[in-house]
Amino acid sequence: MTTTDGTTLTTTSVLDRAKEIGPILAEHAERHDRDATFVTEAYDALRAAGLLRAAVPIELGGDGATIRELAALQRELAHHCGSTALASSMHQHVTAFTAWRYRRGLPGAEATLRRVAEEQIVLVSTGGGDFTHPSGEAVAVDGGYLVNGRKRFVSQGPAGAVMSAMFAYDDPERGLRVLNMAVPFASEGVEIGHNWDTLGMRGTASDDVVLTDVFVPAERVLADRPHGVVDGPLQVIASIAFTIIAGAYLGVAESAYAEALRHAERRAEDPSVQRAVGVMRERLQVAEWALDGALEAIGDDPAPSYDSFLAVMTAKSVVARTGVEVCDLAMQVVGGPAFFRGSVIERAYRDIRAAAFHPLTPEATLTALGRHALRLPAE
Repeated sequence: MTTTDGTTLTTTSVLDRAKEIGPILAEHAERHDRDATFVTEAYDALRAAGLLRAAVPIELGGDGATIRELAALQRELAHHCGSTALASSMHQHVTAFTAWRYRRGLPGAEATLRRVAEEQIVLVSTGGGDFTHPSGEAVAVDGGYLVNGRKRFVSQGPAGAVMSAMFAYDDPERGLRVLNMAVPFASEGVEIGHNWDTLGMRGTASDDVVLTDVFVPAERVLADRPHGVVDGPLQVIASIAFTIIAGAYLGVAESAYAEALRHAERRAEDPSVQRAVGVMRERLQVAEWALDGALEAIGDDPAPSYDSFLAVMTAKSVVARTGVEVCDLAMQVVGGPAFFRGSVIERAYRDIRAAAFHPLTPEATLTALGRHALRLPAE
């Protein structure tokens, strides 16, 4: 297999292919971070390596990657470019959930997966910003719905073909609901805001997307859920998504650690350096165990489970807190050179901060764990 820049890929596993294209990602990461532009070359490399179809079942033309393998894939990509890892996590988790739907014979799943396999289209998610209380609303019309709203943090929009988005719907009989819909970016009334100018993860192109009177046919409604509730389907979606996303953030922290370790060798006899390196190594090991535990809890084909959902949120919280601490320590170990733009550590130091904004936030996770332990209803 040959990538767009002529690199010949000699391995076939998902993880090995990610390692082989890593230098392409790293080569362009600093420029896209500085300019806040989309990581186009990285997506060209992902497509050439067949990694956009990693989560598609084998019988439909993909690699049949498990959730564990997808988390490892994104973790490896983050060693080279955090923005690529986080942005493509959104595609991977939507594809993995579509595969979950396919295994249950749910409508539309097979057709979507075949397009991912054959065309390597990019699937986009707005779920993190929507979750239980989505922005925007759907109104029933003949044959489907008209949707309006502004979606935030819509990563990889410039490459996206179809967006999985949630809208509030006031059902006349059942009350307020959440409809999860598949909305093609080519739909009339869909506009990308081009407003992504942030502290970190600047290459993800996580711009706002504005939807104005966009018609969505009824057959593109993927789920119809109660409003404001982490119900069974959402537990599954979140369990798949946030283990994969946590893998990306763990990889960002590991990239900072690896760079700090390289610089620390010349000061290896300094006890303060030894301790700082030891703390980073310890924290990363615990975070890896937390993520492994969550992956074990949900398995390869998750069933609805609030306990498993909390296990995933706990792991993500541990990764987020660990990442900040490790990146802070990495900058202290390296000193002044790590403070300059263009440093791997400086970029990781900013990128890792984004981990705190995904639901549930680390603080909200602690509250949810406490409520569950006290046998109070979930909020």
